[in-house]
Amino acid sequence: MSTYHINGTEYPFEKGITILQAARKAGLFIPTLCYHPRTERAGYCRLCVVEIDGTTGLSVSCSTELREGMRINTASERVKETQKMIVELYLAEGSHECLSCEACGECELQKAAYYLGVEATGFPRRPKNIPADDSSQFIVKNMNRCVQCFRCIKACQDITVNGVLAMGYRGSDSVVVNDNDRTFAESSCVHCGECVQLCPVGALTEKKAKGKGRLWEARTVRTTCPYCGVGCQMDLHVKENEILKVTGAEDVEPNYGSLCLKGRFAYDFVSHPQRLREPMVRHNGALVPVTWDDALGEASRSLSRIREKYGADAFGAVSCARSTNENNYSMMKFTRAVTGTHNIDHCART
Repeated sequence: MSTYHINGTEYPFEKGITILQAARKAGLFIPTLCYHPRTERAGYCRLCVVEIDGTTGLSVSCSTELREGMRINTASERVKETQKMIVELYLAEGSHECLSCEACGECELQKAAYYLGVEATGFPRRPKNIPADDSSQFIVKNMNRCVQCFRCIKACQDITVNGVLAMGYRGSDSVVVNDNDRTFAESSCVHCGECVQLCPVGALTEKKAKGKGRLWEARTVRTTCPYCGVGCQMDLHVKENEILKVTGAEDVEPNYGSLCLKGRFAYDFVSHPQRLREPMVRHNGALVPVTWDDALGEASRSLSRIREKYGADAFGAVSCARSTNENNYSMMKFTRAVTGTHNIDHCART
């Protein structure tokens, strides 16, 4: 059987994966910022360096393919010192105030610093002063916290194929831009939030979740998106019976982490104060609560009166995307077979 070694331990060789993927399968942590399982091999941040026997320099594990017989060291003094230096450089470049950052506790730069024991940077600080873009209803873009990992760009260019985000300008002035350096609101962005989910730091965050709580304070509830029939899986982060934010479930099909605008951001209806919680019927111009039997009886009588007076085509139905396929099928059969009209539509039809 073909094998390779990591930190002196032998593992079975699996062809076609990178050293970083192999290490993760072996349960070993290698810090990284630019790599994400849903993007292509990266190699931008250089944080995931390892030592390989027979080579002189350090190798980037996220873009180096595993080879049979390799002997890899992820925890040598040389590797650790190099990783610490890279983290300190990132901390020196930009503004990384963890206490006020929405990504605190889930930030991958913070996680790398903690893992490597980096408490402060030894390099001269070069804080940026780029105004935050909060023009979007859903996303806040703060380039002072960006580490230029390209993950948001890959999410927009390769996963959703919207082509909005790109790296603009040059050298130390390089920054992630929307279209030709427009604001989020002015750009062609469809606000799917894929960039927010893949951002490893606090450069792209959800606007509605700001100040509501840290993710470690919330419990995670796996559910199915109610907005269409695709069945996207998503995680609700719930604190005190209120949804703080929604993230796509990375580990399951059919979406593997991706969500549309509705699935990711349109969850306010769950706890909206105007949400109907019981059946109501209008009496003398005012809506009053009634039992389900009374409500269904009133609906049946009203529909019968309309059909008798104006004919079946006076009736029309619009089915709800938040209903199950079974409920939508029942609505279709009721409209066509019971009411006798084909006037039925669905908001997810297009």
